[in-house]
Amino acid sequence: MKLSIIIPIYNEQDTVADILGLIKKVKFPVDHEIVIVDDASVDATYQTVMSLGDPAGHEVKVFRNDVNRGKGYSIRRGIAESEGDIIIVQDADNEYDPNDIPRVIGPITEGGQKVVYGSRFLDRRRPDGMAMPNFIANKFLTFITCLLFGIRITDMETCYKALSSDIARRLKLRANRFTFEPEVTAQIAKLGVNIAEVPISYHGRSTKQGKKIKARDFFYAVGVLIYQRLSR
Repeated sequence: MKLSIIIPIYNEQDTVADILGLIKKVKFPVDHEIVIVDDASVDATYQTVMSLGDPAGHEVKVFRNDVNRGKGYSIRRGIAESEGDIIIVQDADNEYDPNDIPRVIGPITEGGQKVVYGSRFLDRRRPDGMAMPNFIANKFLTFITCLLFGIRITDMETCYKALSSDIARRLKLRANRFTFEPEVTAQIAKLGVNIAEVPISYHGRSTKQGKKIKARDFFYAVGVLIYQRLSR
C-alpha cells in the first residue's frame, strides 16, 4: 500500500521548506510519495522546492502550472499524477501538522475505511488561531453540507481529506479554486460512501500572514453545494 501526499503551493516561499522538513520526520505506516504542484508562484516558492532536492527516503514529484489556475486545479493535477492507493492533501502554510497524517489514514490502512476527514472540531470548540468569521463560515458550511446530503460530519472544509484512490478516481471533479472542498465532499456523499472523522490539530493563519481564502469563497462554496445537490 502506498500513500500520495498532494501539496498544492502558491507563493509559499516562507513555509514550503518547513512543511517538507516536517513531512520528512514523520514515520508513515506505509510507503509514500510527495506530489508537489506549484501554481505558477510569482515569488521564490518553486525555486526553493527545486533547491531542496529529494529528501532521503522520500519519493518527490514536482510539477508547475503554466499559469495560475487555483488550488482545486492543482489538487486535481496532483491526483492525476499520483500513484498511491491513498490520497491526502497537505497545505504548505503550516496550519496543518503532518504528524497527524498517520492518524487520519489509519482507518484506511487498518480498518478498510474508504474516506477519512481530519476534523478540527472533534475535540475542541474553536481551533487555535481561527478567526471568528472563519469559525462561523466553517460551521455554517458544514451544517448546510450535512443538511443537503444527509451525512454527519463536523468539518467539511478541512484540508485533511484522505481518500482511497479508487474513490478519488470515481469523482468528477471540476473545481479550480477553494470550491474543491465542498465539491469533493458532495460527490463522496452522493456515492453513498461513509466519511469517518478523526481529531487533528490546527494553527490558523491570518490574512496578514498569507491566508488566501476570501469572503467571496464562502458564497462560491454554498453555490457548489446547491449545484451538486441538484445535479446527478
